[in-house]
Amino acid sequence: MARGYWLLKSEPDVYGIEHLAGEPKQTARWDGIRNYQARNFLRDQVHEGDRAFIYHSQCKTVGIAGTARVVKAAYPDPAQFNPDSPYYDPKATEDKPRWFAIDIALDEVFDAVIPLKRIKQQAALEDMVLLKQGRLSVQPVTPEEWKEIHRLR
Repeated sequence: MARGYWLLKSEPDVYGIEHLAGEPKQTARWDGIRNYQARNFLRDQVHEGDRAFIYHSQCKTVGIAGTARVVKAAYPDPAQFNPDSPYYDPKATEDKPRWFAIDIALDEVFDAVIPLKRIKQQAALEDMVLLKQGRLSVQPVTPEEWKEIHRLR
């Protein structure tokens, strides 16, 4: 199976790349996804071994902060079953989970965030999902876009 490439959005004050860097073994659950299209990507297309950009949103410098790899493919997000969680979903059941999570491990924290403004200036990235459907928290990245983003570092 060919490796997939993804962009995972987070708010760095809630959970950003620095949080991931501070985790034991620099590995963590990527959870809390509550958008059906993003959920479908996680559940159906994200695989162990895939690579992902960690993208910081709703902060001073919006952009790509580094990379991670998927170390565990989709499984039911446990928060959906916990009534004390902000991600609780009373319609979700163990037999029919509605939401999924993955586990990721840190690959690299970039020396500087690649700002969204710079990404928008690149003709090679004009069709990137990030620029077409910006609010989506899990989105595919083509191999060509992956290489182009790395070139911007």
